[in-house]
This record gives sequence, structure tokens and C-alpha cells, in this order.
Amino acid sequence: MTNVVVIGDPFVPANNLASAAKGLMLEAPINIQRFEWRAGQSRSEFRETIKILERDGPNNFEWPLEILEAVSTAEYLLVHLAPVSQKLLAHAKKLKMIGTCRGGLEHIDLTAVKESKNLSVINVIRNAEPVADFTIGLMYATVRNIATSAIQVKNGRWPQNFPNDAYKTSFSNLKVGLVGLGHIGKIVAKQLTALGLEVSAYDAFMDQATLDQEGYRVQLKSLKEIFSDSDVVSLHLRVVPETIKLVDHSLLSLMKPSAYLINTARPDIIDRADLIECLTKKRIAGAGIDVLWEEPINPNEPLLELDNVVITSHIAGDTIDAIERSPQLLQTEMNKVLQKLK
Repeated sequence: MTNVVVIGDPFVPANNLASAAKGLMLEAPINIQRFEWRAGQSRSEFRETIKILERDGPNNFEWPLEILEAVSTAEYLLVHLAPVSQKLLAHAKKLKMIGTCRGGLEHIDLTAVKESKNLSVINVIRNAEPVADFTIGLMYATVRNIATSAIQVKNGRWPQNFPNDAYKTSFSNLKVGLVGLGHIGKIVAKQLTALGLEVSAYDAFMDQATLDQEGYRVQLKSLKEIFSDSDVVSLHLRVVPETIKLVDHSLLSLMKPSAYLINTARPDIIDRADLIECLTKKRIAGAGIDVLWEEPINPNEPLLELDNVVITSHIAGDTIDAIERSPQLLQTEMNKVLQKLK
């Protein structure tokens, strides 16, 4: 018998994870124990929990004895965002594999994982394509005033002039600089080059030879060059100590007056005060952001007073298929590994 524990949450219920677990290539019979984490929270409330989890890591969350006892006999653990803490792993002496149906691993104590013998972590990027699609859409909406015009027309106006009038140009004329070339950044790069745009990128863990070999028509540059050379700078980084407030006055001041900043990643990558000052003084043409430091947005948010910023409600990865299919994507990836181990 193979023991599996699945821990769901308000986004991915335990039943969905259990369905995926049933299709794993494991020795029968498979005994699946199901648990929920933060089941009583609304999705809006759970987003606040996610922000805490991504900021502070998994070890500040407590687990009930029932779950600790269950993982003590488990060989496989499937989660979405449930915190896989040091304490949880200390009880999971028989654990062989952790599967998580999301790209980020902030909810897993990777140091504790490394200290465990023969324990692997399998993850999947559930919403890379939707976020990439949205990022390019946000570029269009910001650069070509689609969102700004639509809002004003709905309010009975018929705008013909915009703050970026001096810089309006065809989208294909723009040079786009990507900060981060993970799964999302690479999809954005591929889609933009297919549209005929010149794309450059900064990524601390990527080299030009590998990028060329993978078929990407992207020129790697330094971070400062990305901000000084690009017409559109798009952020695709995770929040780690090195990236908190990475985009501050020193980088924003390098941008052209005709340039735009796009952020569909995380708000904490940007120094909020420096961005507000930059946009208020119109040092750049504008910005498009899908993530905010306070969500839902505060009615007194200073960005709401500006006419050169497009703000959306953290919906870049929100498609009907992205989260729904993530347990099945995880099942596929875990089975690839399990097949090799046989």
C-alpha cells in the first residue's frame, strides 16, 4: 500500500488533488488522506494569507496534530499552497516526494527538504501562459491608451489627447526589456519576437549561449542597460531578499521619458514611493500594473489620482483553466519522474 496525503486550500480543494493522486503511477492500493488548509477563508482573504506566506515563508504556520500524524506515514505529499514547514517535514520521515501545483516554492522549506534523504520536489507552472498573455495585453492597453480611453468613454467623454501623445508609436517599433527569464518571461519573449519586436532581457541565472541554443531571439543585457535602453520594461521576478525594492529611483531614473514600466509579477519588487514620484513628475510615459502593495486597492491610493498609469485587479493568471487543471499538470510531471524511477 502507498500512503498519500493531499492538502487543499481555497483555490485548489483537496478533492482535486486527490483525483490527481489517484492517477499517479504508484504501487496499489493507494491510500489517500485528504485535508484542507484555510478552508474557511474567502479567496480574497486567502490572497492576504498568500502574501504573508510568500513574504515570511512556511515556518510561521502551525499544523494540527491530525495532519502531522498523517504525514508521518506518508510517502507522497500533494499541495497547492499549504505550507510545507520544517516541523511538518520533521514528522514526515517516510516522505519520498512533494508535489505542488504552482511554480513558486516559497511555501516549502527547501533547506529542510535538502536535509531529508531521497526527498524530491516536483512543481508545475500552472499559469505561465495566461500571465504572459495578460502581460502583452497590458503593454498594448498602456502604450496605446486602450484602457484609459475605454474608461473615459464609459464616463461619457470622447478623449483624443493623452499624456503620452508625444511618444505614441506603432507597437512593433518598441524595444522591450524583460527583467527575469523564467517560464513567464520566456513565453513573453517568444510571443513578442513573433510579433516582430526587438527583445532584450536581464536574468542573473541565464547565459547567452543557452538562450541562443533554446531558440530565443533575445539579447541579454545588464539590469541598468535594460532600464536605459528599453521603450517598455516588463518585470518577471519572484520576491526574494535580493529583489525587494529592486526597482527604485536609481533604476527608474535611467528610463527614457518615453518609456513604460509593466509589472504583472509582485509589487514588492518596486519601491512604491519611488514609482509614485516617478509617475507624478511624469519622468516616464506611464506604467501598467496588475499587482499592488495593498489589495484590494485602498480608495485613497495615490496612483488612482494619476492619468499615466493603468491598474488592474491582480487578474493576470486568472483564467478558468489555469488553476482548475493544475493538479492534472502536476500528475503528469510526477508520473514522468515516477516512470524513470521504475
